[in-house]
Formats: sequence, structure tokens, C-alpha cells
Amino acid sequence: MNLLPYSIYLSFAGALLALAVGQRSAAAARVVALLTALAAWGVALVAAFGFKPTPELVTLVNVPWIPQLGVNYHLAADGISLTLVVLTGLAATAGVLFSWNIEERVGEFFAFYLALIGGVYGVFLSADAFVFFVFYEIAIVPKYFLIANWGSTNRQYGAMKLALYSFAGSALVLAGLLWVYATGHATGFGLSELTRAAPTLARADQLTVFALIFTGFAVLAGMFPFHTWAPTGHVAAPTGASMLLAGVVMKLGAYGCLRVAMPLIPAGLAFWQPAIAALAVIGIIYAGLVALVQDDFKFVIGYSSVSHMGFVILGLAAANPVAVSGAVLQMFSHGAIAGLLFAVVGRMVYERTHTRQLAELQKLPLHRLMPFSAVVFVIAGLASMGMPGFSGFPAELTLLIGTSQFSTVWAVCAAFGVLIAAAFTLRAIQVAFFGQASASVATANGGAHAEHGGPADAAHAYAPITWPEKTGALLLLAAIVLIGLKPDLLLNWIVPSLQSQAMRAIWTGGAQ
Repeated sequence: MNLLPYSIYLSFAGALLALAVGQRSAAAARVVALLTALAAWGVALVAAFGFKPTPELVTLVNVPWIPQLGVNYHLAADGISLTLVVLTGLAATAGVLFSWNIEERVGEFFAFYLALIGGVYGVFLSADAFVFFVFYEIAIVPKYFLIANWGSTNRQYGAMKLALYSFAGSALVLAGLLWVYATGHATGFGLSELTRAAPTLARADQLTVFALIFTGFAVLAGMFPFHTWAPTGHVAAPTGASMLLAGVVMKLGAYGCLRVAMPLIPAGLAFWQPAIAALAVIGIIYAGLVALVQDDFKFVIGYSSVSHMGFVILGLAAANPVAVSGAVLQMFSHGAIAGLLFAVVGRMVYERTHTRQLAELQKLPLHRLMPFSAVVFVIAGLASMGMPGFSGFPAELTLLIGTSQFSTVWAVCAAFGVLIAAAFTLRAIQVAFFGQASASVATANGGAHAEHGGPADAAHAYAPITWPEKTGALLLLAAIVLIGLKPDLLLNWIVPSLQSQAMRAIWTGGAQ
């Protein structure tokens, strides 16, 4: 466990090195990025193999940083944070492999990419609210530059919208934390210290503070109606950034809700619980229905991410150990599945066909032209639908069982969202990969259309799937299948963490 902080330091050091070597060699910058991502992930896996589940956070580092404000550089981990750290390493490594084709300002791209990863690692390991907030902000800034400089459709608009939503959410979180610090007369920003101070606030203040902090984090988690940045940002982002955005960045918001807002003001959660659950279910169904009628392939995946993150928010709102363990498992599962879906759509398909329009893709026999991509997308789609044998199944099943203990009505409504997910996923698979296979074929050379290109001709028009793409896809597939068959690998870490004193306060709504 004590190695875990090095996942942060390695990422930032790798960012500086990629920037330096990228001035002379793009290839060297790619290698630095891959080795850095692998090293940070390796650190997380080594820590995971030696992890002994414990209810309370295990301190990794705790040294004074700004003693005048009571701020300590305090890093700690439990099974929940370890699960998300391992997910971050997986998503980061796969994202580097799917960014191998970046040709413009390669060193700068991977510098921003690795800095974002360092910030994400930092958030998942922070036990001091001030440090948590610093890493949270560090993760937001590189996102903007990755999308604005290397994105595609409406990249400036998408980057700015994402950044403004993120900073607005951050402002709400900061306001809530300062309110607790000042009004509760806390002596520091440690999460445990703030948790002791928050109950001294008047009840009306507690309810307001909870609303500020939870909403601030829920913006980044893509909760309805604050989700509109997510599909736009996903579509505008380059493939690697899309994978990080859906894979881990949206998880920062959900993790903030669980780690900070809910233990800090459990009475606030109890009060706002019905409203949060209602918004989560609306998000599941609304985003699913919008995905069902989208013509842009990447927008389908973007709205599906919002729908699936609605399940996570619903599991948190249910506020019992079963539902929350399902929500954390869903975070891991969705991180791997969404990353893989974006990789297929953004890198494998769009980079070769130069179109994301389902009407255009329907004319191509992609299952013959890109059999590897078709197989990968079908498997990822089945996992996204919650089919047994893949990670989505135990995650959604656990989450829905836990939600039913809170409210049968909300659980049934959410289950309806599973049906919608099956509908838009099957439609996407059918139209994009098993369409009419007759008319025009877009070639890989600039997107020109060869009107008489049959399947045999077209097979030679597309560049073959590269080894980085295959390796990245297989890594994510392995994780999806492994957790689908052995969900206890993660649940054995997650469940004991839900027995901590802070988590027990959530289950009781703060009642002693």
C-alpha cells in the first residue's frame, strides 16, 4: 500500500519527461507515456496484491503542508480507492495505446495526458479535503487542453463547456467545504476533522452544505440535469481523452459524492435522498432514450455513459452497503466498458471510415472490413447491456438489489433503463456493423467514397488494426471478463470499506 503514492509521482514525472523528449522525438514521447502508465499501474497492482481489507482508511503519507490552515499532505487508501486506482491504471494504459496515432505536438499531448492521470490518482488517494480539491483541479485543466488542441467536432466549444461545468461544480464544492471549516470551527481540512465539525452546524446549514457539495461533485459525475457537458465533451475529445473522460474522470465526481459529501453530512443525504434518486432515474431513462435516437455513433456512446452513470448515482442515493458496493463495482465496470466502446468508435472506426454517422456506416460491411473491431464492439456492447459473464452484470444486479431495499419503485424504474440500454446498444451494433453492406465505401485515404467498392475491394481500403489498438482492446476486454466471472476480486476490497465509522453514519442518516 505504501507504494501507491508513487502512482502520482510517476505520472507527473512522466509528464515532464514526455514534454522534454517530445521536442526531439515523437516516438520517444510515446514510449515514455506508455512506460509511465505501465509503471503507475504496476505500482497499483503490486499494492493491490498485498492489500489486506480493512474498514478504515490506511494512511500512506501524512505530513504538514500548510500548518497555518491545518492542511496536511495526507494520502490514504481503502478498498474503494484501491479499486478506482487500479481502474485508473488500466484506463490510462489503454488510452496511451489508443493515442499511438497522435502525430501533432506529441510530447505536449502526452504531457497533458499524464498530468491528468496524476491528478486522478491524487484525488482517489487524498484524505485531506484541501489536497483532494487541489488534485481535483489539476485533473480538470489538462482535460481542457487535450480537447481544445487535439479534439475534433466543435472541440473549442466542447472543451470550454466541459471546463466551465467542471469549475462551476468545483466552486460549489469549495463553498461547501469552507462553510463547514469556518462555521464548524474545524482546525484542519482532514476529511475526518471536517466530518467531526459538520454535525455542529445548524440543521438548515447542514442541508444547504450537503446540497452544495453533492451537486458540485454530481456535475462531474454527469447527473441529470447537469449532464449536458458529457456527450458534447466525449464527442469533441480525442479518443484517448474520451476514454479517460468516461473511464475515470466522471468517476471523480461519483467518488467525491461517496468519499466527501455523504460521510460529511449524512443527515443531508437522508433529506435529499428522494430527490437524488429521482434525478438519477430520470437520467438513466432520459439519456437512454436520447441514445436510442442518435445518428452520431459517438453521441450514442456519450449518452449511454450518462445513463450508466445514473445507475451509480442511484446506488449512492440508496445509501445501503449492498447498493453502494454495486455502485463502486459499476464505476469500475463502466470505466472499462465505456473506454473500450469509445476506443472502437473513435479510433478504430472513425479514423478509418472518417464518418460517425450511423446512416453512412450502415452502408459499409464493417463486420467484414473490420472483424476485430466488430467482435470487440459486440462483446463490449453485451457487457454494457449487463449480460452474464461480463462485469456489467454483477455490478448492475448488485446495485438494483440494493436499490430495491431502499425503494422497489426506483429499482423497477431503473430496471426499465436496462431494457433501454439493450435497445440502443443492439441498434448501434446492427446499424454500424451489420448494415446493408451494399453502397458506397469510404476509403482510409481522406474519406473519399468508392461507389463500386464491394466488400472485397473495401477490405484493402482500410488500414489494418494496429498492435497498440489490439493490445489496448484486449487489456480492457480481459478486465471486463475477469470481473464478470470473479466480481468477488473487487467486492472483497469494497465491502469491508463500507463498514468504516464514516460509512456507517451514511447508513443511519447520521443518527447515533
